[in-house]
Amino acid sequence: MNDRLHLNVPIAAGPQARGVTRAVQISWGATRLQVGGGAPVLVQSMTNTDTADAIGTAIQVKELAQAGSEIVRITVNTPEAAREVPAIREQLDRMGLDVPLVGDFHYNGHKLLTQYPDCARALSKYRINPGNVGTGSRRGDNFAQMIEVACLHDKPVRIGVNWGSLDQELLARIMDENARRAQPFEARAVMYEALVTSAIDNARRAEQLGLAGDRIILSCKVSGVQDLIAVYRELASRCDYPLHLGLTEAGMGSKGIVASTAAMGVLLQEGIGDTIRVSLTPEPNGDRTREVVVAQEILQTMGLRAFTPNVIACPGCGRTTSTVFQELAASIQGWLREQMPAWRLVYPGVESMNVAVMGCIVNGPGESKHAHIGISLPGSGESPVAPVYIDGARSITLKGERIAEEFQAIVSDYVARRYGQGPGHQPQQNGAGVA
Repeated sequence: MNDRLHLNVPIAAGPQARGVTRAVQISWGATRLQVGGGAPVLVQSMTNTDTADAIGTAIQVKELAQAGSEIVRITVNTPEAAREVPAIREQLDRMGLDVPLVGDFHYNGHKLLTQYPDCARALSKYRINPGNVGTGSRRGDNFAQMIEVACLHDKPVRIGVNWGSLDQELLARIMDENARRAQPFEARAVMYEALVTSAIDNARRAEQLGLAGDRIILSCKVSGVQDLIAVYRELASRCDYPLHLGLTEAGMGSKGIVASTAAMGVLLQEGIGDTIRVSLTPEPNGDRTREVVVAQEILQTMGLRAFTPNVIACPGCGRTTSTVFQELAASIQGWLREQMPAWRLVYPGVESMNVAVMGCIVNGPGESKHAHIGISLPGSGESPVAPVYIDGARSITLKGERIAEEFQAIVSDYVARRYGQGPGHQPQQNGAGVA
């Protein structure tokens, strides 16, 4: 017999060990973040405001940071935008927000960083796209100028290669080399090689120019799921710089969420990636913070980070013709997320709590027992009562019209009792072994 019990080998779970990468520090004010070097995978996002509108941009940065974005990138594309970066930073500082700002530079970054030194100082990191810093001899000079400014102000740099703006001279050279092969690679494989080569070669050039190796992050962004997986596997195998993951244009709605999750989930499971961004196209006038929530949920559902209590709810079936459990699950999930800014400060560990909201007797009691706290609502034809389970044991039974309000009060009381013992308190594990 070849089962695990007879072999005395347990079934393993969890991602592969993270790749060993350099540790890059990103900071502003009291905030000190580490990308790579074994640190937790960070969540970041990007504004879509006109950076020349300092107040509008500062407001959106605040919204993204409060939603959980640990780093926020802003476009710096014109002199007007560069002039306003210090004002944006000042606005955020006055609001007590130390979230680091990353300047996104294309085409004219060498001019903006040198002509507007206050902008260069106000940013915590620069993103440089080596594919559009210039052509011919100007490419090397312009890139060098930006690296010199980074060295001057001790700022880390992300060398962000993108297949939509790849260095055409490099691509032509690699294509020529490929054409001379006895068995040339397919065009897509040549593109992969050009992306990886561009990122690593420019990182090494930056080090030759004086930028420390632990001030460099790399990315190679593409739009296809399989393309991203292939490129980052190769990139991770050929360097030890920390890696920024993300599809360059994930798309809108469910398509963008699914594509980002499919691509980054595979890479994160293989231990690849040190910071992520979900590049969702928002609906017109849509909520920009949605991409932050999706990024957090990717990391949390994979067990890599915990940001907010996890609500477990069944999908519903013919046994659950009532919408009560769906409404309660949505209400509890929204309420928990709203509480987290305050709870995070006074209830350490609460972000790892599991809450079950189930719709009938089939899996309701079992799932509720596995959670820290859970409720099993009555399904169609069942007795109109809702047992509540706390730390694996049946605690109380709710009934009547105020089940939702009463359950929310029970959850609030549980959080205060379990996690409100001060910063040194270690929450006990429940019967399912979840802390």
